Amino acid sequence: MALEGIEDYMLQCTSKQLFGIECLGCGTQRATVLFFRGEFAAAFHMYPAIYTLILLLLFVVFNLFVKFKHDFKIKVGLLLLNVVIIVISYFVKMSPFF
Repeated sequence: MALEGIEDYMLQCTSKQLFGIECLGCGTQRATVLFFRGEFAAAFHMYPAIYTLILLLLFVVFNLFVKFKHDFKIKVGLLLLNVVIIVISYFVKMSPFF
């Protein structure tokens, strides 16, 4: 498959290297690779916001070509949804209770 060996080119997390603590974006690259390999459940477990981020990206690209009423509100809503999912999943991942 075309994605073989792509892990060699992934960026390292500076926060994790310097402080030993994962950042809010840790797992995004690996989840994207898993998504494109067809490992959808693994992608979700790696980074739960992957699907809403893809939805936001697709909507923004679509909106470049097709303008309609309330598009700004939809983009803001999707952005806020992503922020909430990213923050909640980060705290769940970093919590010692889970």
